[in-house]
Amino acid sequence: MAASNAAPILPSFHQRFNGGPGALGAVTRRSFRPKERFLILLVFGTFVLVCFGAFFYLPEYSGAGPAHRVYGKVLESVQKAGPDLLIPPAAAGLGGALVRHDGDPGDLDPHSAGDRAKLLAKMKEDAELERIKNPKVLERPEMAPRPSSASSPGPQGPQGPQGVGPAMGPSLGSSEMGQARSAPRRVVTVPPRGCSDRCPAIAGGEDPDPLIRQKRDKVKEMMRHAWDNYVRYAWGRNELRPVSRRAHTGSIFGNAALGATIVDGLDTLFMMGMMDEFNQGRNWVEDHLSVANLSIDVSVFETNIRFVGGLLACYALTGDVMFRNKAEHIAEKLLPAFQTPTGIPNALVNFKTGFSKNYAWASGGSSILSEFGTLHLEFAYLSDVTGNHIYRDKVDEIRRVLRSITKPRGLYPNYLNPKTGKWGQQHISMGALGDSFYEYLLKAWLQANKEDSEAREMLDEALSSMFAHMLKVSPGGLTYFADLKFEAVEHKMDHLACFSGGLLALAAKAEQNEFSERYKNAAAEITHTCHESYDRSAVKLGPEVFRFSEAMEAKAMRVSEKYYILRPEVIESYFVLWRTTKDPKYRDWAWEAVQAIEKHCRVPGGYTGLKNVYQEHPVKDDVQQSFFLAETLKYLYLIFSNDSYFSLDDWVLNTEAHPLPIKGSPYYRGVEVRGDN
Repeated sequence: MAASNAAPILPSFHQRFNGGPGALGAVTRRSFRPKERFLILLVFGTFVLVCFGAFFYLPEYSGAGPAHRVYGKVLESVQKAGPDLLIPPAAAGLGGALVRHDGDPGDLDPHSAGDRAKLLAKMKEDAELERIKNPKVLERPEMAPRPSSASSPGPQGPQGPQGVGPAMGPSLGSSEMGQARSAPRRVVTVPPRGCSDRCPAIAGGEDPDPLIRQKRDKVKEMMRHAWDNYVRYAWGRNELRPVSRRAHTGSIFGNAALGATIVDGLDTLFMMGMMDEFNQGRNWVEDHLSVANLSIDVSVFETNIRFVGGLLACYALTGDVMFRNKAEHIAEKLLPAFQTPTGIPNALVNFKTGFSKNYAWASGGSSILSEFGTLHLEFAYLSDVTGNHIYRDKVDEIRRVLRSITKPRGLYPNYLNPKTGKWGQQHISMGALGDSFYEYLLKAWLQANKEDSEAREMLDEALSSMFAHMLKVSPGGLTYFADLKFEAVEHKMDHLACFSGGLLALAAKAEQNEFSERYKNAAAEITHTCHESYDRSAVKLGPEVFRFSEAMEAKAMRVSEKYYILRPEVIESYFVLWRTTKDPKYRDWAWEAVQAIEKHCRVPGGYTGLKNVYQEHPVKDDVQQSFFLAETLKYLYLIFSNDSYFSLDDWVLNTEAHPLPIKGSPYYRGVEVRGDN
C-alpha cells in the first residue's frame, strides 16, 4: 500500500514502542555520544562519592555526632529502666516491702532480690564498657548515696561549723558519677573571718522539743523527695514535671538547660545537711553552668534572685570561690540591661548579644518596680566579695533615680520608663509588680549592718503612704493591702503580697521607732488574713489572688485566680512572725500547710501545683517550681529549727530565700580575704 511508504507521523522516541519490523533497532543508536558518556560517568561518580562519605562520616558511624548522642541517651534510658522493665522493683520500704500511698507496708516483693541484683550488676558492667568507649554518652548522674544518720557529717563537714575544706573534696560531677571516687576535686575556699565571741550557727539547729524535731525531719524528707525526682527525671534542666516525670520546658528560662532547680536548691540542701546531694549539685554547677554563648532573652530580675543570689549564698556558706566566680560570670552578662538613658535597667537581656528590652505589655515599654528594685542585695554583696565596684554603682544609680523622682501621694507606681525617667500607669501594689522592692529597702539596710539609713528612710516613707491609702479592713474584720489604680481602690490581695506580714514584723523588730508598734500589729493582722485565705479553701492552701466584698472575703472569685503553685509567701510570714513573737500558732499553721501539701501536691514524681484550691480533688498543674525547693521548704525547715540557726541577726534572706550574710559577719568573706582562683 502506498500509505506504508509514507514518512512517519510520530516523533522518533514514540516509534520505539510502536512495534513493526525493526522498530526498536531502527530508532536506537548503537552507542552514546561522548558528552552523554561523560554525563553518565559524572553522575555515577558522584553517587559513589556520596555513599563513601556517608559510610565514614555520618554521626552513626563516627561516634561523635548528635545521632550518636541520641543513641547514647536512648541507651541510658534502657539501661536505667531495664531492671524495672524485666523485674518490677519493690517500692521504697524496709526489707523490700511494698509501700502503699498511705505509707503502710504491704506484701513483700514477690520477685527474687538475688535475680534483680544480678541483672543490675550485668547492666552496670555493660554501661561501664560503653562509658569507657565514649564517656560522654551517659550524662545523668547516679542518685546520690544516702548518708546514715550516724555517719553523716552534716553541713559543718569534718572541719567544724565553717562548712569548708575537705567536706567539699571527694565529690563527683555528673560525668563522673558511678566511677571511682578516689580522686577528689580541688576546691579553693576563702575561710570565714575569725569569730570573736560568737560564730553564727549554720549547722545543727535542732529544737529541744522532740515533736518539733520530727516535723523538721519531715520537711527534710520532703526536700529529698523533690530533689531525688528532679535528679531522676530532669537533671540539668530548669524544672521538673512531677506527674509526667520529665523536664519542664515552659519555665521562665525556657528550654535552656540552666539547672535552675539545682542552683535554687543548693543552699537548702546545705542547710538541711544533705551534703552528698549538695556536692552533686555543686559539681554540676562547676562543670556545666555557663551562659556565655546562650542566645536567649532572660529576665534580669529572675536571673539575679535565683542564680546570682543562689550562687552568692553558697559562696557565703562554704567560701568556695567557684560559686563567687560563677555568680560574677552571670551578673556580668546582665550589665548591658543597664545601658539606658536613666540607668534603670530593662527587664530582658540576651546573654550572647547583650541586647535588652522591656515587656511590650508593661505600660508602654516601662521597667517594673519589683524587678529593677530587687537587685541591691546581690549586686552590693557581689562588689564586696569581688572588689569590682561596677555592680554596686549600678544599684546605687537606681537608688538615686528613685530618690530624685516625684512620687504621687508618696507612693511608688509599678511602672517607670527607663528612657524618660517618668512613671507609667499609676498602678500601686504590695503584691505583683511592686512587692520585693519594699522588701529590699528593709534588707539592704539590714545587710549593711543598719548603716544604709537612706534605704530605711525610703521604706518608712513608702509604708506610711501605703498605710494611709492602701491598708484596708474588710467588713468581717480582715486587714489587707488593697491595690490602687489611679484613684480607684481594688479590694484584692495577691498571694505574693502575703510576704508583707513578715516584712512588717522584721521592720518592727530591727529598730524601735515611731512606726514599730503599728508595724507589729499590722504584721499579725495581715498574716492572719493570709492564713484565712488558706483555711477557707477546700485543700487548705491559698489561691493566687483573693478578694474582699460584702458577699465574700479572702476568697478568689475568678477561675484564673484559684490556682496554687507551691508559693512560699504565706509560710515566709509564719516563719518571721514565729521568730519575732514566739507565738506557737505560727508553727501550728506551718504544720497545717505541710499536711495540705503532702495530701494534695505530693505525687510519686515530686510535688505539683494545683489548678483550683476550692475543689476537693483539684487538677494538678504538673510543675515543680524551683522556688518550692529554694523557699517553701526552706522556710518550713527554719520554722521548726531553733532561733540561733540562721539567726535573723546574722543573715538576710533575699526574695528567693537565699541567705546572704550581714556585713561584719564572719561569713561575709569580703575581698580583703579573697582566696586564689
